[in-house]
Amino acid sequence: MSKKKLVVLTGAGISAESGLKTFRDSDGLWEGYDINEVATATAWRRNPELVQEFDNMRRKNVKEADPNAAHFALAELEKDFDVHIITQNIDDLHERAGSTQVLHLHGEILKMRSEKNESLIYPIHDDIKMGDKADDGAQLRPHIVWFEEPVPMMEQAVMVVRSADIFMIVGTSLVVYPAAGLVNYAPFDAPKFVVDKKIPYTTGMMNLTAIEKPATEGMEEVKKHLYALL
Repeated sequence: MSKKKLVVLTGAGISAESGLKTFRDSDGLWEGYDINEVATATAWRRNPELVQEFDNMRRKNVKEADPNAAHFALAELEKDFDVHIITQNIDDLHERAGSTQVLHLHGEILKMRSEKNESLIYPIHDDIKMGDKADDGAQLRPHIVWFEEPVPMMEQAVMVVRSADIFMIVGTSLVVYPAAGLVNYAPFDAPKFVVDKKIPYTTGMMNLTAIEKPATEGMEEVKKHLYALL
């Protein structure tokens, strides 16, 4: 018998419990930096050295972090469900926990690419330096989606959400678009679950179960609901 397709949208809240800070923690500052100075396409054009320094620090933070119980819980669900994770996170914690089908909406900090050719992508585990060049001679930059840039994986993500038997949201405030708009593509009659320490605005979602707990605690509770659907 084929497994039910469980599509999970994850956000910064799941990685926060592994010690990775979210940019909404305090007054628009992220690790002490102004978002507009380090996380936008304009910032890269204006001061690429500062943006590179910021993302090198984030890469180091990701390498030092470990998956938490919520990451492992999602990976374990693959035993009984066809789990597809769509994450807004640029870390690799889902993969390290054992999840095998992960779509990164906003790119991956452990990859770099040519600033001119989006298809020239390479692995990177240390720092990217100004002057480091891709095969086309262009400066290398992090393979992530900054604010003001299009989200190339959105179309694929929409198709995945539309095909869900069960849809779940874990650790996202649903305020960053276009990612937040994915909830609108979940099938009308599919069971839906939201796990977050502060339940986001989800008006109009039918068949919704809300679990207002941090991801690590909430995943334990949501598993009971999921297995009741088998």
